[in-house]
Amino acid sequence: MKNISELERIVAKFDEQLKPVATRSFDFNDPEWITKLYKTPDPLDETGTRSEMETLLIEVTNHYANCDSETRRVIRSIFQKYDSVAWAATFSKAPTTSEGIRRQLLLFSILDQGKDTRDAILWLQDISTRAKSAGIQVKPILEEVAGFSSEMNKYGMGSTKSLLLNAC
Repeated sequence: MKNISELERIVAKFDEQLKPVATRSFDFNDPEWITKLYKTPDPLDETGTRSEMETLLIEVTNHYANCDSETRRVIRSIFQKYDSVAWAATFSKAPTTSEGIRRQLLLFSILDQGKDTRDAILWLQDISTRAKSAGIQVKPILEEVAGFSSEMNKYGMGSTKSLLLNAC
């Protein structure tokens, strides 16, 4: 990723590839819907974009941690605009190191609660639980990433910054 324009171009390309999977509906009246949902392949694997997407997420999280606040705001807005990418943005391996936890929390900050604060809170709790289970001191990482995060209370349940600080 050389600049923000290139980032947006790349994210837009991924969004186009992921949109059919992200917008696929399930028949919730089907008594087997949950079984069928669990058998559905991961969106990044289904679209063959996992390797490229993970490489992009590593580059973006590295850049996000080292850029100014305006650039971070623009990065968050790109992921908000291209919501199929935001929906599918994950790393294939659960974090087990301080750097892995930090990277997950940077992605959490970039995605800025997505479309639902409740889902964001559950994800944040999962990250914190994994960190504690691995013996990682998560509080300093949460505080660091909170410093990069949005202070906007998007959905009335607190800002991303406040969610991170409250998780300490």
